[in-house]
Amino acid sequence: MLHDRGADVILSGHAHRYERHAPMTPGGKRSANGIRQFVVGTGGADGGTEIHKSQTPNLQVVKVGTPGVLRLSLRADSYGWKFVPIAGKNFTDSGTDRCH
Repeated sequence: MLHDRGADVILSGHAHRYERHAPMTPGGKRSANGIRQFVVGTGGADGGTEIHKSQTPNLQVVKVGTPGVLRLSLRADSYGWKFVPIAGKNFTDSGTDRCH
C-alpha cells in the first residue's frame, strides 16, 4: 500500500543495529521508484548480531554496537539522513535522495 501511494522512506526499529537499504519494490527488487528502508534499533539494551550484505538484498550499510539517532531532513522534493552517534562513538552514515 505504501509503494502504491508513493512513499519514499520507511523507518523501523529492531535488532539493536542500524541498517540502510537501497530503494526497492515490495518484491525486494532495487528500483529508483522504490521505498528506502532504515532500521534504527540503536538505543536501549546492548545486543543484536551482525548481518551481512549478502544475506539481505539491497542492504547498503549495517552497524552494530553504536547507539545513536537518525536525523532526517524532509523536503517537498528530496530527503536527507544522518546517523548521529552518542558521544565517544565515531560511526556515521549520511546522504540525500530525491523524492519520486
